[in-house]
Amino acid sequence: MLNDIYQNLDPVAFAIGPITVRWYGIAYVLGFLFAGLLMWRLAKRWKLRFNMDALLTIICCVLIGLILGARLGYCLFYGEEDYLANPLEILAFHHGGMSFHGGLIGALLSGIVAAKLTGIPYLTLADMGAIVAPIGLFLGRCANFVNGELWGDYTDLPWGVVFGGAAGQYPRHPSQLYEALLEGVLLFIILFALSRKLPPRPRGTFIGVFLVCYGVFRFAIEFVRQPDAQLGYLWGGWLTMGQVLSAPLIVAGIVIIVYAVKKKLPQQGLPAQGKHE
Repeated sequence: MLNDIYQNLDPVAFAIGPITVRWYGIAYVLGFLFAGLLMWRLAKRWKLRFNMDALLTIICCVLIGLILGARLGYCLFYGEEDYLANPLEILAFHHGGMSFHGGLIGALLSGIVAAKLTGIPYLTLADMGAIVAPIGLFLGRCANFVNGELWGDYTDLPWGVVFGGAAGQYPRHPSQLYEALLEGVLLFIILFALSRKLPPRPRGTFIGVFLVCYGVFRFAIEFVRQPDAQLGYLWGGWLTMGQVLSAPLIVAGIVIIVYAVKKKLPQQGLPAQGKHE
């Protein structure tokens, strides 16, 4: 136990009077900021009709869809409350509980609205979102580590981390950092490298690759990540809810990639009289 790594980080970044700013909130803000900057560069590189109005429209739509979807997804997939008896608990964001898979669904649905408002083809918009999403995933998983949540199973590896509290005083896999590296850094490298080819790859390529890679990475990491206490392991004592929700992403991603390869629709296929310049 003398060589164990102890996680003693403060989830609160700073406080000004009654206002408390947490690292998790900062991760959200920085994630959208960096994502917006990279989307702007991608739009110019792909020769899309794009301006600041379009960018702000996309960010607002996706932000609303992401937050609502993440909360509703958690209540549906992981929640232990009786939400029918207490529906206001669904809106209790301060109680915690956000689901990536729910957030993904919310972002994809809100993207339909953004595509209509901006005149950008939906799959092009989804591709741009897929390329920048790993930035937010990396920051979010780092914030999970700072919060001391979503830890992994027990381990005797030299980088095991003692989180304390509900996680106990035994070293665990820092599964949050595993996810930050795979779903954040590695996935971004893969997608960004694909985006460097000119002319741009067909519409749907990037969202397809994103879904496949995220599904595979998340499914693998779930083997060393502690399942949610209220659910435990499912179906035979080895499968987790995260794996159940990630498997369809792999299938959906493969289908989209096949569609993209067959259709070969250009990324810059916008109407001649597009709404934005």
